[in-house]
Amino acid sequence: MAGRPSRPSGQPQSSKVSQFKLVLLGETSVGKSSLLLQFVKGQYQDFGESTIGAAFLTQMVSVDSAMVKFEIWDTAGQERYHSLAPMYYRGAQAAIVVYDITNTETFVRAKAWVSELQKQASTNMVIALAGNKADWSANRAVEYTDGQGYAADNSLLFMETSAKTAMNVNNLFLAIAKKLPKSEPLGGVAGSAGVRGGPPMDLRQPTQTSPAQCCGN
Repeated sequence: MAGRPSRPSGQPQSSKVSQFKLVLLGETSVGKSSLLLQFVKGQYQDFGESTIGAAFLTQMVSVDSAMVKFEIWDTAGQERYHSLAPMYYRGAQAAIVVYDITNTETFVRAKAWVSELQKQASTNMVIALAGNKADWSANRAVEYTDGQGYAADNSLLFMETSAKTAMNVNNLFLAIAKKLPKSEPLGGVAGSAGVRGGPPMDLRQPTQTSPAQCCGN
């Protein structure tokens, strides 16, 4: 397991803070909640309960001289909650569509989510595709090149991740943060009072545990 980026005790001296709404989408059991828990808390739970409706967490990251505050909506993957998804991705500046590299059907559904976002979400939305459970590569059903190629064809960011080992989890959010304009005013789309979030995370020198591709402009 690679070392996590340092978490400073206080925010960098720059007072510039940009705030963005980010939504996690994908089939149930692909590891969306686990990715979020790893990113915000640096924790992993082998047996987590399925998300009902949606969960909300915040995390701040440092990118160069700016602070980026993510307001992250983790949506339920069950089909019965699909109709609620537009409520969460509407107004979002970024999305992570997650699939399980050991399950081909989740990759097919991830493509459907990307198509839905391209048609209905903001045209300026930064979309990332994450092939999760990379620690189970011995049971791989979706090749790395399949995810990489689809991402390249659709101008998506792409990385394979492991919520369990933390592989590329921070790097994925860093890549998104770098693509977002740093001019959004603090105050954003959802209040953070009473919302759990981790301490600011300094990602100016991210660790990399495996090759990762960031496709598109």
